[in-house]
Amino acid sequence: MAEFDILVTGGTLPDGRVADIGITGDRIAALGDLSGSTAGEVIEAAGDLVSPPFVDPHFHLDATLSYGTPRINASGTLLEGIALWGELKQTVTVDEMVERALAYCDWAVSLGLLTIRSHVDVCDDQLRAVEAMLQVRETVKPYLDLQLVAFPQDGLYRDPTAHQNLIRALDMGVDVVGGIPHFERTRAAGDASVTELCEIAAKRGLMVDMHCDESDDPQSRHIETLAAETTRLGLQGRVAGSHLSSMHSMDNYYVSKLLPLMAEAEVSAIPNPLINIMLQGRQDTFPKRRGLTRVKEMQALGIRVGWGQDCVRDPWYSLGTGDMLDVAFMGMHVAQMSAPEEMQRCFDMVTQENAAILGLEEYGLREGALASLVVLDAGSAIEALRLRPARLAVVSKGKIVSTQPRGDATLRLPGRPKSGNRRHELS
Repeated sequence: MAEFDILVTGGTLPDGRVADIGITGDRIAALGDLSGSTAGEVIEAAGDLVSPPFVDPHFHLDATLSYGTPRINASGTLLEGIALWGELKQTVTVDEMVERALAYCDWAVSLGLLTIRSHVDVCDDQLRAVEAMLQVRETVKPYLDLQLVAFPQDGLYRDPTAHQNLIRALDMGVDVVGGIPHFERTRAAGDASVTELCEIAAKRGLMVDMHCDESDDPQSRHIETLAAETTRLGLQGRVAGSHLSSMHSMDNYYVSKLLPLMAEAEVSAIPNPLINIMLQGRQDTFPKRRGLTRVKEMQALGIRVGWGQDCVRDPWYSLGTGDMLDVAFMGMHVAQMSAPEEMQRCFDMVTQENAAILGLEEYGLREGALASLVVLDAGSAIEALRLRPARLAVVSKGKIVSTQPRGDATLRLPGRPKSGNRRHELS
């Protein structure tokens, strides 16, 4: 008879297996049939989905929950959002950014989102956003892992001090090299920025995650340069291109050349479906482009693709909850991933695929892995996508950090059950 700190009983794993999970300290000590075992705390998950925690590979924590300040994005465009953030960052304080970011992290934990990669604007000579996010990273470290990307929002070359500020941010402890080549003044400058940023990452042994081709312009082709530089510098497996929206508008012949280059370079893709379809195509009448990159075509070639949240209640996006299942649900629809195996893949894209993109080596439901998991009021991964249900329990690094009651309704209908929920699995 084994004794654990926490025992999760009878959970259904994302792959359909039913298993108990025994946790000791901050590790999964055992997984399987643990009948007769005891624990300090027991989570009864019979019939419920038990998943590794959700992972968000693309977010902007410095701007989150600032919607309406200094004013609302009237055009709904990417460029007006950048302009609004440019105004806000001149006056926002470190304390204000810390307070908003910590509030969002509370939301994240309650939803089982326990790892976030956040792009941090370095186009401020005081580096207030960097200072704030480093403070947040340390505060949430016991229960949420935060990767920070040095992000020259106004362009590595377009902003006169962005380059030196990016280096300063990396020296302060920011984890990943970022960029935004399509926002430089010329395509040539954008390509040059990709080359220089990849060289900085190679020299420092860091990962790369670039906002790349977030545009409706099919001639925005910086992902080609990113793939080439990845191969030239031996950065395979360490590079991600975020958004890649222009691929939605590219001709098929060019894409047939581009995608094998990405696959060869092992460059990952991070589309952000909630934001991409909201911001892109704003100058179209009809037919109207939605700006989501070619997800299924990439996956067919073995390119790793993960869904990102990007924004919640900020100058670019007025909505959002922090729920990665909302992100996967929207992406599933826009990418038309309706077959059962495709829907399952959408769930994997906000869990294990994103974890692989971020290089999370201790992640997963297996013996010896970090003891972080979420119990959902759903019977399978696909049902979780359909319902976006209550997170009955969230365990982070061996501690229960959040609980939530089931979402059953109390009914007052003659001749019908007194309670109901929307769970509905095929037998």
